[in-house]
Amino acid sequence: MNGTLTDVDGLLVGHAVRRERPTGCTVVVARDGAVAGVDVRGASPGTRETDLLDPLNTVQQVHAIVLAGGSAFGLDAASGVMTWLEGEGIGYPVGPVRVPIVPAAILFDLGIGDPRIRPDAACGRAAAAGASSAAVAQGNVGAGAGATVGKLHGLARAMKGGLGSASVRLPNGLVVAAMVAVNARGDVIDPSTGAVVAGVRTSDGRRLADARVLVREGLTTPPAPAENTTLGVVATNAMLTKAEASLVARMAHDGFARAIAPVHTPSDGDTIFALATGTWRPAGQAVGPASAPAVDVGTIGALAADVTAQAILNAVRHAEPLPSLPSARSLRLEP
Repeated sequence: MNGTLTDVDGLLVGHAVRRERPTGCTVVVARDGAVAGVDVRGASPGTRETDLLDPLNTVQQVHAIVLAGGSAFGLDAASGVMTWLEGEGIGYPVGPVRVPIVPAAILFDLGIGDPRIRPDAACGRAAAAGASSAAVAQGNVGAGAGATVGKLHGLARAMKGGLGSASVRLPNGLVVAAMVAVNARGDVIDPSTGAVVAGVRTSDGRRLADARVLVREGLTTPPAPAENTTLGVVATNAMLTKAEASLVARMAHDGFARAIAPVHTPSDGDTIFALATGTWRPAGQAVGPASAPAVDVGTIGALAADVTAQAILNAVRHAEPLPSLPSARSLRLEP
């Protein structure tokens, strides 16, 4: 166990960053395919292939998930992932070809550096080619490279967000894990203490203002539309249907609600994908759908919410500062 998303057998993770400015993409590769679901809660989403994940629709598995910066421009990263997967012979068989199934979602980071520099197809190819089963790198990496949090008064009083991951393994071998790119309008909260870890700062920039207090006092600035968004992937080694995977994604949003305030706002496109690799079997259980163990989807969803909240905390605790954007580490506000 490495404590990150790659604890789920069958999943690889790779990052790519555009060095010209802090932006990038993160790719989860399922070479053997994985059942997938999705749940979108924010009102400003940017997504690709999410309709395919409806349980009523035909294709049952995906081969990768892409999270990217760059706003809607960043969806181009998925094209590069498709090209790489096709070269590896991975995809849904359609006659003589295999079509890789690659859902994607983006966050807005165009306010950091030159907005003409965005994740592109080459970024996606690089992230996919570099994907591995090693522990997921966290902080200013991949889709979290240009992520920020605490924007109730704009970027001038915001802090650095990032990408984080977490996992849990039960004694019976069930694994549930999460990876989150945290680019929220709201603050990041530690659910165990209720304390703000990173978020909107006071006017002098030295302390945390606490978005919950600002909202109650009516002291927030009207948001610019669609300039935020937190993206997540939760995964399990259990066998799930598409409907069950979508339910797990829905429950995982509880982790967003525990660790981000406010969350799911009109200017966030908060989206969570759920993946199930089906590699886990209890001791003595034969392999195959007909003999698949009865899975308590509610337990998996509850665990998904827990690791999602922890991944959000890990994202800002691993983040490094950028010019005019301090991080939780650089402000040293936690005990």
